[in-house]
Formats: sequence, C-alpha cells, structure tokens
Amino acid sequence: MTQLTDFNKTKVLNALGMAKKAGKLVTGEALVIKSIQAERARLVFVAKDAAPNLLKRLTDKTTYYEIPMLDIFSTAELSHAIGSERKVIAVQDKGFAKKMESLMK
Repeated sequence: MTQLTDFNKTKVLNALGMAKKAGKLVTGEALVIKSIQAERARLVFVAKDAAPNLLKRLTDKTTYYEIPMLDIFSTAELSHAIGSERKVIAVQDKGFAKKMESLMK
C-alpha cells in the first residue's frame, strides 16, 4: 500500500468507528484469529507498535487465509477510532472493507 495522506487516514479511522457502531468489527487477538480462521474477516488492522510475536502470528494467519492486513496505525489511533483500547481489529463486513481499501489506494 502507498503512504496515506492525513485526510485519507482520518477517513479510514472514521470508517472504523462507523463499522464499530454497526457491529461489523471484532477486536482483540483471540476473537480476530477466530474470525480469520472462520473466514469472516475481510480486512485486519494491527497496530504498528504491537508486539513482534503478535504481528508474526497475525501475519501468518492472514497470509494463509489470504486476508489483507494493515499495520499503518498506532495503538492510540486504532483505540481512539473505536473507543476502546485495542491493538488488533478485524472488519467483518465486505462493504466497509471495500470502502477502507479504496481510501487507501
């Protein structure tokens, strides 16, 4: 992915907040991994400041199941967007995932 402008970063984070309100997100390592394995996750966000072992575990899972994973936001940015402290978020709605991916191109 290319470098995001601040404007598009804000739009993606706003879309994450809307997806949270719509109940289309899963957060936390265990639930996100379950969502990936069940092939319900459409897009995974992991904080760029997450622990290396968490990053590797999620990279392995998303690569195997062919789900896009992004590590462009910090823990603070992700947490602020959804209103709770999280390092890992999975978007489970195709529409939200498609919108977020289009904003990142």
